[in-house]
Amino acid sequence: MKICSIASGSSGNCSYIGNESTGFLVDAGISGKKIEQGLEQIEVDPASLKGVLVTHEHSDHIKGIGVIARKYQIPIYGTAETINAMLKGKIGKIPDGLFRFVRPDEAFEIDDITVQPFTISHDAANPVCYTFSSDNVKIGYATDLGKYDDYIIKNLSNSDLLFLEANHDENMLMVGAYPYYLKQRILGDHGHLSNDLSAELIGHLLHDKLKTIILAHLSKENNYEALAYETIAQSVADKVGDKKAPFITIANRETPSEVFTVA
Repeated sequence: MKICSIASGSSGNCSYIGNESTGFLVDAGISGKKIEQGLEQIEVDPASLKGVLVTHEHSDHIKGIGVIARKYQIPIYGTAETINAMLKGKIGKIPDGLFRFVRPDEAFEIDDITVQPFTISHDAANPVCYTFSSDNVKIGYATDLGKYDDYIIKNLSNSDLLFLEANHDENMLMVGAYPYYLKQRILGDHGHLSNDLSAELIGHLLHDKLKTIILAHLSKENNYEALAYETIAQSVADKVGDKKAPFITIANRETPSEVFTVA
């Protein structure tokens, strides 16, 4: 399988996941034009997409979904609550028959890729994240986590690649300009994972087959790429000791990442 982050951050989130025969998006929180441009950079025809898998209905995850779904007749996957919340927003009319309802903990297939939705703690209707498995490899994909627990660890365990939120540095957030209520929201159980909590979660998920960690959904105001990287890299180095550490990189807010192959 392959994964490419087209955009990742508070202003918009969209990733491509696929293999030689199947491809789809996770979220579409940027404009349809930017999605098309990102896919063009990695030589993927938008018309070939088999779906958009929505994590939740916040605008930075669905902003371009109406345009891209209507133009290319792409199915939209999400929980019933997420889809109902989306329809109350500004995505426009979606053609009949494009919605595909998913349920947490009920796996389904998109061609030869097995998709496993799992519940996350975030302030949305019924949010989920996903794991993707094919040919004995697994991608774990989790952002917008207010917290993690044994259930999250179980779902993400044995991933060959992790795409994981490292949203903010707690000190930067606390001394920054955000109003108190917003700081409390971000820090709460239905907000976002800090660098430190992301490092803790990764510590539970390290194993010999984990080759790549992509840090995602970094806050523009409350984090730096170098700070997120150093926090997680140092924690991973302490955990693995003399063993080879996974490759760690950052998903950029505005520009597509390289295409990472998971084999």
